[in-house]
Amino acid sequence: MSTGLIALLDDVAAIAKTAAASLDDVAAQAGKAGSKAVGVVVDDAAVTPRYVVGFAAARELPIVGRIALGSLKNKMLFLLPGALLLSWLAPWLITPLLMLGGVYLCYEGAEKVLHALKPEVAQAHEKTVGALPEDPAALEETRVRGAIQTDFILSAEIMAITLASMPAASVWMQATVLAVVGIGITVLVYGAVALIVKADDAGVALAVNERPAGSLLGLRSPPPGEPSGTDRALRPLTQVLGRGLVLGMPHGLRLLALVGTAAMLWVGGGIILHGLEEYGVTGPAHLVHDAAHAAGAAMPAGGVVEWFVGAALAGLFGLVVGGAAIPLAQGVLAPAARAVKGMFGARTGPG
Repeated sequence: MSTGLIALLDDVAAIAKTAAASLDDVAAQAGKAGSKAVGVVVDDAAVTPRYVVGFAAARELPIVGRIALGSLKNKMLFLLPGALLLSWLAPWLITPLLMLGGVYLCYEGAEKVLHALKPEVAQAHEKTVGALPEDPAALEETRVRGAIQTDFILSAEIMAITLASMPAASVWMQATVLAVVGIGITVLVYGAVALIVKADDAGVALAVNERPAGSLLGLRSPPPGEPSGTDRALRPLTQVLGRGLVLGMPHGLRLLALVGTAAMLWVGGGIILHGLEEYGVTGPAHLVHDAAHAAGAAMPAGGVVEWFVGAALAGLFGLVVGGAAIPLAQGVLAPAARAVKGMFGARTGPG
């Protein structure tokens, strides 16, 4: 009896050790994959806040929450099973699908550049492909839908990088790591976005707070009584910080919107360049790599310069691709979409 119990405990201990090792392996694989995808994560965080600019402060966090939920659905319901199925049944489809997503990102980025340089041409293009609605609720729906579509492409790139980092793992390990990376990155990105878009409100609260120590920087109601010495000492610093946030965040958000546009172009361009390499067209990618490497070797901060030049050249390539996609969308895709929509509308209409 005692021998059987000891054997059972040994088996339980062995199972526990195996489970712990598996958890450690998942954590290690997720950390490795997440570190490789960090560039796309930064791009995702830079792109998203521009979809919130222009809305009332009360709608900012709900919009971020809706986009985050859509991002999580993208990753968990579509991209995770889709990536596993494609890697099993049709791995040859992954690269062209990613390249199509890259073209979409380049198109989105080129549209923003066109709007900044030639707003009248951009407005005519928007009317052709479908203008933004003026009603706030409809505009919010359009913005959220556009953000989730863009997030889908960036998330697909993250999932592809994650999957490529563990080719020898079992399907269950791949699925678990993809889920861990997807959830972790979603929380990281949209938590950062929420902090960014609400920083000006935090600045207002700090600027008017007379008792920063007693209220724990506004996190609680201060106790009754006069401000303490710590309050009086901290107040000038917190109020200056608050006013700085209030004055600086509009400029910061505009700068972040520019970074987001640039991120669309360099990520989209990079995806296409890498895809071309997969098909043996190595010239453009080698040109970008060699130019970036030469620039990095010639400057003191070589690694930073190399990354910046590589991103800039990939962005220029993406701008060319996106610029070519604009007339294609306007002259071919938009009329085709309207024709299909009209055909289905006619089938479901009266009579």
